[in-house]
Amino acid sequence: MVVDGPRVLVIKRYLRHRTAAACVMCAHGGRPGPVCPGHHYAVLPGGHVEEGESARTAALRELREETTLGARVDRLLWTGRHNGRPASHFLMADVTGTAVLSGPEAEAHGPEDSYELLWVTAGDLDRLGLHPAEVQGPLARLLGGCPS
Repeated sequence: MVVDGPRVLVIKRYLRHRTAAACVMCAHGGRPGPVCPGHHYAVLPGGHVEEGESARTAALRELREETTLGARVDRLLWTGRHNGRPASHFLMADVTGTAVLSGPEAEAHGPEDSYELLWVTAGDLDRLGLHPAEVQGPLARLLGGCPS
């Protein structure tokens, strides 16, 4: 989590697959298909942990890959699940650079799979459909807003 005062950096997403069976959002949202309707939501910058990598190291790598930002991990803020996988969310400190969409997200960006970096407040989290939803409350408290 990259925080700047009352704002946090998120990735606003739109994702549509040809079929619901190919879509993780349909699968975890209980939509059996057959057609994926497309999904508008937001996520925090992040991704998967590579073999032999710690969650902290992965968080820093993914932040740089997706946003070009450098940082150090301040502390662990939340653990839970994201699309059925274990998830750890860390607060970043000493952030350097300007957030620019990069890496595989920038390459994949298009009409059926879009990515947009946004700075948002606690009041925006519910409207944007921050995923996983369980992180909204802890994040809103961190930002000084009411939990969604």
